[in-house]
Amino acid sequence: MNDIVFDPKSLPRHARIRNGLRADYDRDAVHAVLDAGMVGHVGFISEDRPMVIPMAYGRDGETIYIHGASAARIVKALPEGAPVTMTVTIIDGLVVARSAFHNSVNYRSVVVHGRARPVTELQEAETALAVITDHLLPGRWAESRKMTEKELKATGIVAIEVEHAAAKHRAGPPVDDKDDLDLPIWSGVVPVMTAVGVPLADSTTRPEVRVPASLTASRRKFL
Repeated sequence: MNDIVFDPKSLPRHARIRNGLRADYDRDAVHAVLDAGMVGHVGFISEDRPMVIPMAYGRDGETIYIHGASAARIVKALPEGAPVTMTVTIIDGLVVARSAFHNSVNYRSVVVHGRARPVTELQEAETALAVITDHLLPGRWAESRKMTEKELKATGIVAIEVEHAAAKHRAGPPVDDKDDLDLPIWSGVVPVMTAVGVPLADSTTRPEVRVPASLTASRRKFL
């Protein structure tokens, strides 16, 4: 596990959150958002251009794994030590105020700053792919057919070694101006929920094959 500094006083300016009232530098708070999120938006520099690509990911301690085809831009553009930023955001509600100026969103988010490390060792590669697979479908790696050597060679895996991370969040009702409180305008919160639906087997799945435990586990993540 990396020795990550979560003390805001010790963070560089690029890793600090401007609004301290919504900032949370607690390690557990950061991990909770990363573990609950579904997609990470990974930012990096490629051909002197800023790039941001949505990626499936998985966390193992203070290391985040992402993967793609070996020839994918994000894999080729992240050599050893390349700077990387990844954000994860979960929307919990639309905050509807009497004034459009005070409309907002209830959310949980994390910004991670780190360095890339290509994963080349076979055992770590398999571990990384299991972590990514089980992030959304807990236990699915063990249920799946073992990857072939050809499949592993065709998959590029990058570890993001976290250097700094911070969580940010908002919760609660709108904050309207005092003079607006008596206006006959609706104000409140519209909850936004992520849910996993009933699994739909494809046409080639035999009728006697039962729904695996990983799909049930996945649904529990969003209850």
